[in-house]
Amino acid sequence: MADPRGFLKVRQRETQPRRPVPVRIMDWKEVYEAQEKGVLKSQAGRCMDCGVPFCHQGCPLGNLIPEWNDLVWRDKGEEAIERLHATNNFPEFTGRLCPAPCEASCVLGINQPAVTIKQVEVSIIDQAFDNDWVQPLPPTRLTGKTVAVVGSGPAGLAVAQQLTRVGHTVAVYERDDKIGGLLRYGIPDFKMEKEQVDRRLEQMKAEGTRFRTGVAVGTDVTWEQLRRRYDAVVVATGATVPRDLPIPGRDLEGVHFAMDYLVPSNRMVAGENPENHIDARGKHVVILGGGDTGADCIGTAHRHQAASVTTLAIGKQPPAERATHQPWPTFPTLFEVASAHEEGGERTYLASTVEFVGENGKLTGVKVAETEFADGKRLPKAGTERIIPADLVFLSLGFTGAEPAGITEQVSAEFDGRGNVARDGYYMTNTEGVFVAGDAGRGQSLIVWAIAEGRACAAAVDRFLMGSTILPAPVAPTDRAIAVL
Repeated sequence: MADPRGFLKVRQRETQPRRPVPVRIMDWKEVYEAQEKGVLKSQAGRCMDCGVPFCHQGCPLGNLIPEWNDLVWRDKGEEAIERLHATNNFPEFTGRLCPAPCEASCVLGINQPAVTIKQVEVSIIDQAFDNDWVQPLPPTRLTGKTVAVVGSGPAGLAVAQQLTRVGHTVAVYERDDKIGGLLRYGIPDFKMEKEQVDRRLEQMKAEGTRFRTGVAVGTDVTWEQLRRRYDAVVVATGATVPRDLPIPGRDLEGVHFAMDYLVPSNRMVAGENPENHIDARGKHVVILGGGDTGADCIGTAHRHQAASVTTLAIGKQPPAERATHQPWPTFPTLFEVASAHEEGGERTYLASTVEFVGENGKLTGVKVAETEFADGKRLPKAGTERIIPADLVFLSLGFTGAEPAGITEQVSAEFDGRGNVARDGYYMTNTEGVFVAGDAGRGQSLIVWAIAEGRACAAAVDRFLMGSTILPAPVAPTDRAIAVL
């Protein structure tokens, strides 16, 4: 049988996700190395150019995956980045940080490992930056309309770039001292070095986007002032209110939210000296929550040379294979091993945290019990309590919504029952001219959803300002086809 692309020659090892570089010295450099070109071409060649490419369904951005896979297989990298950029403003972010729902939808995944789409994607953008194929795309004319985007995470940056390119004058407001939001201070460098953010910002500046750092909207400048100064305002502040665990001992010294640990640590890596830095060196660390943020805490604690790192999850360990109630092409919940897990530490499931214990106001341990399921609830099983030594506990339990920051009082924008800024089918709040995109309106979700909503919100803003738009709108505010984290 003819096999022009080598489908039948691809070995099992070539269909596995990227593996981390063996860590000998626990530095802060990205742990993943670039894949060998031959393996990348084999992976790209496995893409079948399906009549119905379900990877499109899995990707909120609607990435043209079969097209740029074909271009990679044919060594046409410059054309590949053009097709990738056609739907995704920041593939260097998604290629490193997205959990790849597109791969869960790959048709090959029915009976064999899916194409390593995410790996091919990041190789395309890295090659493009290395060869100076990523150039500014300034507008050919200015519309005279102005837009303020509040928040510089992936949603805010996507809104800003799209609107700048069609000729609007866009200013991005960020309360931190540098642009990037959680991309800057929430994601450790071992997952994505900040060079990836900086070089994309250089492109955006050259296109005409303006950045205002160190400005806390709601206090330094009010939302109403922005509304009077600009023709439209976009809320892209994210869902940053952490979920707490109000159990006995919560006020002990040593119990922190995960971001209170990660943000100062990232600042330290950037050469700063934050006053609130938490050092885990020589300490017993317990992390509550088994998601990506928890894994970031694990890797950070390893690099701080913690004495031990333990992750506790209240639920069951996810299966290694797709469960029957999450059939292809849905996005399944699977047991995942991130690079941080491979570096060490212990993961315990069915562990209910009962109490934080301590002496003289300082944390010394965590009392846990086995989880049992009763009347649809997860409860600690009596008689199974034990104490795990702990000097530091990091709560990585997700987020409950957007920070109010004066939004309701200053522009009368409403919040929904889930703690998100409420919006209509065109991303607009109940206040005309004030829009919301990303996690601030959707709730905690994936980076690929943030960019998709940013692009769609930009189209809605452009339509509001100009009466029509040429910008694509890949998703609607109510579209929840893929499960959020």
